[in-house]
Amino acid sequence: MNFLRNLLAAIIGCLVAFGVVFIMFVVLVSLLGSDEDTVTVKGNSVLELQLQRPIADYTGSDELNPFAGIFESPQGLDEIIQAILVAKDDERIKGISLNNNFLMAGLAQTQAIRKTLEEFKSAGKFIYTYGDFYTQKDYYLASVADSIFMNPVGVLDFKGLSSEVLFYKDLQEKTGVKMEVIRHGKYKSAVEPYLENEMSAANRTQIKELIQSLWNAMVTDIAVGRGISEKDLNSIADTLGGRSSGYAKKSGLLDDVIFYDQYEKKLSNALSLSEGEDINYIDLEDYATYSNKKVNTSGTDKIAVIFAQGEILYGEGGPDIIGQGIINKALIKAREDKSVKAIVLRVNSPGGSALTSDIIWREVVLAKKVKPVVVSMGNVAASGGYYIAAGANKIFAEPTTITGSIGVFGTVPNISELAKDIGINADQVGTNANSVDYSLFEPMSATFRNQVQESIEETYTTFLDRVSQGRGISMAQADSLAQGRVWSGVDAKRIGLVDELGSLDDAIAAAAELAEIDTYRIRKYPKYKSGIERFMEDFAGAGLQLKQKWISEEIGEENYRILKDMKSGMEQKGVQARMPFILNIK
Repeated sequence: MNFLRNLLAAIIGCLVAFGVVFIMFVVLVSLLGSDEDTVTVKGNSVLELQLQRPIADYTGSDELNPFAGIFESPQGLDEIIQAILVAKDDERIKGISLNNNFLMAGLAQTQAIRKTLEEFKSAGKFIYTYGDFYTQKDYYLASVADSIFMNPVGVLDFKGLSSEVLFYKDLQEKTGVKMEVIRHGKYKSAVEPYLENEMSAANRTQIKELIQSLWNAMVTDIAVGRGISEKDLNSIADTLGGRSSGYAKKSGLLDDVIFYDQYEKKLSNALSLSEGEDINYIDLEDYATYSNKKVNTSGTDKIAVIFAQGEILYGEGGPDIIGQGIINKALIKAREDKSVKAIVLRVNSPGGSALTSDIIWREVVLAKKVKPVVVSMGNVAASGGYYIAAGANKIFAEPTTITGSIGVFGTVPNISELAKDIGINADQVGTNANSVDYSLFEPMSATFRNQVQESIEETYTTFLDRVSQGRGISMAQADSLAQGRVWSGVDAKRIGLVDELGSLDDAIAAAAELAEIDTYRIRKYPKYKSGIERFMEDFAGAGLQLKQKWISEEIGEENYRILKDMKSGMEQKGVQARMPFILNIK
């Protein structure tokens, strides 16, 4: 009986496996069989921007991944910008309709898209935007438009930026599970939630000044886009002058309050269409398929653009993780390729492993000895993110970039109080005086704490030395800018941590100037795993994603975020060069 049951199970398993392989084969053939050239752009068209997926600086090479359309994946900032720039010179595209809610992009990414839309308008083409409601980031992007429209019962959020930090000191005392903390830097407050129940004065100061600088950059751009003074915009925010569609229109934040069919009528008028004539829309993803083929391929000289995005962790790395493996391979390949005349390192990272940061920093310095290296900072290039940038010839940041955070810390989980409460006792045996260095179940000894503190101090000194060398300043000057303090791109330029404010394209232009070349092609790195490998990883990880989604729905997103923050702190290994807090800007 067991034999028959096992045989039946084996047969069913084989059938399921063959079914999955067959479906994969059919999808692969259909995708490969589709001709990308069939994307048709009609005359008198409107490019529709609905940025409804998370935006990453770089998604890798889509042509290597025939299964990319099966799973929801990020949109590449590089592809979005390329599509808008191609549309600017495409006579068939007469305007852009920005119809978007809940933009899933960082502030610097949003600013980069906004600047590109300004370029689009410079060609004499229109941009209209419509929303059922606008978050502050949505409105910031929308403010570049010629006209902004909203649903009559919609809501516009315009009240200024705020940030919230969660503290776990009481939770640790109640549970008996705590994080032992060793740090350097009075602003290095990534660990502050484990030590206090409220913000320190230093932390409150840096957060306040940071979000004020980010808000000022947003208000400056909105003021130009809407023709409203910065003073009046701040008054609108203070009085909640956009809290309803009527107030928002009266305050000048909106041009009109209309339904979507009325919005389409305005688009028809802008296109000079006859009554009843349909609008020719082309969505961003389809147009990107077309525009990606319009990348400049003239000339033999190249500029390598290497994307380093995500946390910095020891290992190979991938699309969302900066590891020394994948980044250093890209740096070495670009350095040794004689056709590559300059390198641009695009950094979008809150930091992470200090060891990995130093390994990558070394490769940046080696590359700089052979050809110019320019850094472009994205949403955040802080702590370890700044560490790997410090060795470059020149550093660019967006005004809304978060950077700096030059400082290090270490956290070690300890459950000795919990173990005592539930009756667990751990006993150790070692061969030498320091062979038993640390146990989760025992209070941290002074000897072990001193050893970790010594490592922290050495790493901090090394970090300062890298900054000192890269920026051409003394160690004392570097220390005065460090201490874990975070800065906006505007303030970082003022104090000398970055050289220029500008976009990735500005950094590429600077690299070309340093290399003394006029015509060049862009070569993007790194190349991620093949399509089949990524598909199988997505397939294997589907269960984990479903589990995470289920937990989030059951306990609520806010509680799930707390759980992830605590888990992240428990899993950090080695000395960390990481952002001084988990920044949740609202």
